[in-house]
Parts: sequence; structure tokens; C-alpha cells
Amino acid sequence: MDKEVQLDLILIKNFYMRYLFGVTIIWAFSFSLIGVYLSGQVDAWFSVLMRIGIAMMIFLPFLKLKEIKSESIFKLIAIGSVQLGLMYCFYFQSFRFLTVPEVLLFSVLTPIYITLLNDILSRRFHKGHLLTALIAVLGAAYIQYSSISENVFLGFLIVQGANLCFAVGQVAYKYLLESTPELETTPMHTIFGLFFIGAFLVALIAFSILGSTEKMPSTLVQWGVLIYLGAVASGAGYYFWNKGAVLVNTGSLAIMNNALVPLGLIVNLVIWNKEADLVKILIGGSLIFASLALNEYAIKENRE
Repeated sequence: MDKEVQLDLILIKNFYMRYLFGVTIIWAFSFSLIGVYLSGQVDAWFSVLMRIGIAMMIFLPFLKLKEIKSESIFKLIAIGSVQLGLMYCFYFQSFRFLTVPEVLLFSVLTPIYITLLNDILSRRFHKGHLLTALIAVLGAAYIQYSSISENVFLGFLIVQGANLCFAVGQVAYKYLLESTPELETTPMHTIFGLFFIGAFLVALIAFSILGSTEKMPSTLVQWGVLIYLGAVASGAGYYFWNKGAVLVNTGSLAIMNNALVPLGLIVNLVIWNKEADLVKILIGGSLIFASLALNEYAIKENRE
């Protein structure tokens, strides 16, 4: 490959890594916002429906599907239904059984799922990606390893359901765009509405079956949180996250999933005055970002 082309690809990838960092910061607030203002106060199924519905309404006007095959449309809807629809169904329910720090802690297995799923699709075993993901997991686990509450096992399983859905969606979306020429050349904002349509269908079914109208938002703050989560965290957040996920390597993508842990705990501590061990956050966070640096170094060495 020509050196100028290689340089362009490196610059593009680094640009989209900034997207992932930016979205990570936005999502770091979501855990505490849900835990403080919505969990136990607003019906979780309604929260999922509203969050996804707002995001979907933002992208529907941009849909252009004339040159997109029916098969690709179906796949994008299916990916959205899993990565966002099913994931949120698990995610919002987890706050019924776990504290915000515990939800953050139990999300640390996501990088492992991403790495292993990618290896299954590529039919190759990437030891480097798995190693750096394991380092990230150790860093995240170190931050919040403490005594656990009742119902923690059920909460743990629910969070793993969310983690697996999120991992499947990320890997499938990345694989689909890389293996489908028509999607590679299509502006992402013109097809991303399909992603939210899939998620909304799942959320609508879940609310119809399991939701309750007795716990609707009753304050401006609760409505404001839902609008923020829908428009910013879900709408803009997932758009830029998936956009960045396509252009970074799988190791970096896996590790960035765990950057949420130290950032989420810092937000929870500083703004809502929750107890947290700053030393553990610094040490664990350093391990997470060291694993990211190690992964980037390994990729650079292999490229050269």
C-alpha cells in the first residue's frame, strides 16, 4: 500500500478515535442520570421507548433507501434491534437490582465479547486484541471491586445480556459495512434511521407487553433527562460511535468500551457525591488507557 494512502488511513482512524472518546464522555453521564432521576421513578420500558423514539425521529428525515438492497435494509434493522433495542431492555432493568457503580463494574466484559465475536467472524484468533482487552477488563474490575448487594447475581446476568447485545451490534455493524460495497459508499446518516427503526420496534413490543402507564415522567427534570438521553446520548452518541467503530481496529473498539468505567465513576462521584475510591479509579483507569496505547503500538508495529 502506498505510504501516502497509509498516512491518510492513520489520520482518518485517529480522527474517529476522537469520536469514540467524545461519545464515551457523553455516555459517562447516562449511567448516573438513569440511576438518579429515572430508576424506580419512571417505568423502565417507557424510558427505553422514549429514548429510542426520540433518536429515531431525528434520523427518519434523512433516510434515502432507493439504492440500498432489501437484504441490507433488513440487516441494518436487525442490528439496531439487537445493539440498541434489546440492549436497552436489559440495561434499564439492571438498575432495579444494582447500583450505578455495580452496573459500570459488570459492563467490563464487553471488550471480551467484542474480541471473541470478531475472531469468530474473521475465523482468526487475534492474541494481541484479546490480551489488551483482558488488560482493560482487569483495570475496570480493579476500580470497583467491592462488597456487592442482594440480587447481584440476577443483576449481573441482566448486565451481561446488555453487554452481549451491545457487542454483537458493534461487531455486526462493522462487519456489514466492511463487507457490503453499496453501504461503504453510502453516507451513513442516510441509512442510520434503519438502525433506530429496528430498536424502536423492539422497544414498542416490550412496552406493550411489560410496560406500565402508572409510572410516567412527572417532572420537567425527568422529561429533560429522557430528551437528553434520546437526542444526545442515543441519537448523536450511537451515530458517531458506530461511525468511529467502522474505522478503528477491533482492539481499540473493545478497549474504548471500558473507558466508560472510570469516566462514569468520576461523574457519579463529582456531580452526585457518591462514594468512590479515587486511587482505584486512577490505577484502574491508567490500566485501561495503557491497554489502548499498547494496542495502538502493536498495530503500528505490524503495519511497519
